Amino acid sequence: MIVAFSVSPMGVGESVAPAVARAVRVVRESGLPNRTDAMFTTVEGEWDEVMDVVKRAVAAAGEGAGRVSLVLKADIRDGVTDGITGKVASVEAELARQDGSG
Repeated sequence: MIVAFSVSPMGVGESVAPAVARAVRVVRESGLPNRTDAMFTTVEGEWDEVMDVVKRAVAAAGEGAGRVSLVLKADIRDGVTDGITGKVASVEAELARQDGSG
């Protein structure tokens, strides 16, 4: 399963970077494959382990806030591993094919 999520505390001011950094640290320390970009953090693993990481990341981001916003999107597909890079590689290969360079 691949989960992309965005978590943000509410009512802590304009910059949420410290809170988001706490959440990302939880994900990175989980040992699960992950990637962070400007809008989402993506993590891959089995249902229970991924959801546990998301839950702990939300708690970390919410430290000191009375409210937290969470956006989550999941790709649940049995038997797939390394989807976090494989899905991107498939699109890149298709782009190369369409461009005639692959």
